[in-house]
Amino acid sequence: MNALRRLTGNCTPRTLWSLAALLLLLLLAPAFLGKYWLSVLILILYFAYVGQAWNIVMGFAGQLSLGHALYAGLGGYIAAGLFFHYGIGPWAGLFAAVAAAALAGAIVGYLGFRFSLAGVYFALLTIAFSEFTRIGFEHWSWAGGSGGLFLKVDAASNLLDLRGGPVMFYYVILALAAGALVLCRALLESRLGRYWLAIREDAEAAQAVGVPVLRCKMLAMVISAALTALAGVWNAFYYNNLFPETAFAMSRSIEITLAPIIGGLGTLFGPFVGAVVLTGLGEAFTDAGDALGIPGIKQIFYGLALLVIVMFRPAGVWPWLSARLGLGERTP
Repeated sequence: MNALRRLTGNCTPRTLWSLAALLLLLLLAPAFLGKYWLSVLILILYFAYVGQAWNIVMGFAGQLSLGHALYAGLGGYIAAGLFFHYGIGPWAGLFAAVAAAALAGAIVGYLGFRFSLAGVYFALLTIAFSEFTRIGFEHWSWAGGSGGLFLKVDAASNLLDLRGGPVMFYYVILALAAGALVLCRALLESRLGRYWLAIREDAEAAQAVGVPVLRCKMLAMVISAALTALAGVWNAFYYNNLFPETAFAMSRSIEITLAPIIGGLGTLFGPFVGAVVLTGLGEAFTDAGDALGIPGIKQIFYGLALLVIVMFRPAGVWPWLSARLGLGERTP
């Protein structure tokens, strides 16, 4: 009860009731949505989840990473490779996938933070590791090389092997997104979360008052990398194929960052709002572009969305929206 009270203690009743209603709607959604809109909702939840994972390292701890495709790709390839070659189920392979991604996050974080890389310099380091890994996987026959790794498609629902249709994958990514929200709320309410916020605002001042800056930054990277690896595993078994040039692509890393930037960096619900805006409207613009014969309109929309947010809502959509709807937290 104390843990529950800590998680919900300063949330307004309207916020709690709204969350309960939203969760109920999401649980019932597959019964009312067709295949196309269900696939759109799956993408929204996926980008909300990976955005929440990236939000830990950037939104909470203030460390700019532009290479998170590294952790998603590692997670997907390791779990899918173990399943493809040895028949090891994804839930067992998950441990190896998360461990590998966490180790990669620790290595990148240590090299960057130990030598005081920050801002764009740390971002370039994360990009470099992702690109090196992509090149390595293109020449690794166990992972299929540049030709890709393919999993057998099986429409029969089998949660233990993550084999099944869109509805099963929908509920899995919904559970991941809900779990990430609760975890991030718990992290923010913890001492570690308060340390992250202090580091984000002024790392030198935080160091001066006794905050273990290096350790806290490392924990942010490791936790964020591990959570992103879970998304990579889900993605690999949902699409049944992996290619190094897409799994570790810079564009994949950028996609991970967009939802929290649009929704609101450092906020709990920002990644969800940003994912709705980007994915929902992005799909609508893609359909319009196909109908009008205009290629690349989705990317144009992403650019315009970022431009509008930077100009008119630099804090993101969610802080402005929550104030208008009366949602958020009670002030002490």
